[in-house]
Amino acid sequence: MLRWLEYLLARGVLASLAVGPPALARFYAGLLDRLVPRLRRIALRNLAVTGMPIQTADGVYESIARLLYGFARLPQINQSNVHQWIRYEGFEHFEEAQRRGKGVLFATGHLGNWELSAYAHALMTEPMYVVVRPLDNPRIDRLVEQRRSGSGNRIIGKKDLLRGVLKALAANEAVGILLDQNAGLDDGVFVDFFGLKASANVGFTKLAQRTGAAVIPGFAVWSPAERRYILRFYPIVEMTGDIVADTQSLQAALEAAIREYPDQWLWIHRRWKTRPPGEPPLY
Repeated sequence: MLRWLEYLLARGVLASLAVGPPALARFYAGLLDRLVPRLRRIALRNLAVTGMPIQTADGVYESIARLLYGFARLPQINQSNVHQWIRYEGFEHFEEAQRRGKGVLFATGHLGNWELSAYAHALMTEPMYVVVRPLDNPRIDRLVEQRRSGSGNRIIGKKDLLRGVLKALAANEAVGILLDQNAGLDDGVFVDFFGLKASANVGFTKLAQRTGAAVIPGFAVWSPAERRYILRFYPIVEMTGDIVADTQSLQAALEAAIREYPDQWLWIHRRWKTRPPGEPPLY
């Protein structure tokens, strides 16, 4: 019953945002802030321990509002109007990556509008593969997956992760993977991230080293001046074969992008939850 209620609530929110103004999305983001105060507490803790401005937390909820509004409107976005929502910058880095012929790995994160970035790339250039973690509510998961694949993208779930990614890269196609989540002691290595040790998953690094795929950071960041997103691709991050060094390079690229747009990153995630042995918890 609870999952049904969650599903109906999600459908209702998306349906209202599909016809309502952006102010409604800001209302929903504010409601989330009030009803789930622990999320703001996590954001404030993250900002404090990294030395970032505390007021950044307010911008996070504004970014969430834009994300919600854009996600609700995905079915309305097509090749004729996609450029009203987003444009490219640094597209030459993607072209260079494709010319190498071994596939492209997009190193991305919860910065800006990660849902729109993949959706729009399929409309503006070609479909890609997106690696996702299934949501806990299967009905909401199907709803979200249906929208994510609406522009032609293919979804790679956790169960088919390795085979799906290898197949896509062998065909010189692009795969997007989120890299900014906390990893456990068993599947991560500690790297520097905002001046603190953070456990980062090494699966992406191993895939890049194994396949020789070109790795480029990419994020859809909001431009207040243009009132639309910019899908920004950064130069290729070369792999050296050293797991820790390459993982550090990827996290450094991610940190640099977040520092450019700090209020557009999802600071409400417990990114530094896993601590090196002997260190006290941060949360």
